[in-house]
Amino acid sequence: MARMLGVTLPDEKRIDYALTTLYGIGWTNVKAVLSQTGVDANKKVKEVSEEDFKKILEVIETNYKVEGYLREAINDNIKRLRDIGSYRGIRHVRGLPVDGQRTKSNARTKRGKRKTVGALKKEMWAKLEQNKTAEAVKTKETK
Repeated sequence: MARMLGVTLPDEKRIDYALTTLYGIGWTNVKAVLSQTGVDANKKVKEVSEEDFKKILEVIETNYKVEGYLREAINDNIKRLRDIGSYRGIRHVRGLPVDGQRTKSNARTKRGKRKTVGALKKEMWAKLEQNKTAEAVKTKETK
């Protein structure tokens, strides 16, 4: 089990796929890193030598923000937007889409489960009214 930047890389997978498990490294970055280091993308993780891992780690650390540093940078940017009171910052605070997406019919991921307003069936409405009148009668009797 090879570890890189606090993440365990799967031994049976190819090195190009395994590097994408690092937060902040995608397929394009993997191709660039492997071409800079001269490591074959078709090798399995268990076949890559320790020297090659050191080369890959050095290139990633010098050229890319990954894992905790990237998460911290993203959170700092969002905090800055909130503090200056920008439109995007306010949208983050309210938990709504930030980049101009429509919210009338979509954005369920950000807004959560639907809450139906004003659409009660007749039976439910009658039960609610009955409960209200029953409570009103009880309060009059206790007085």
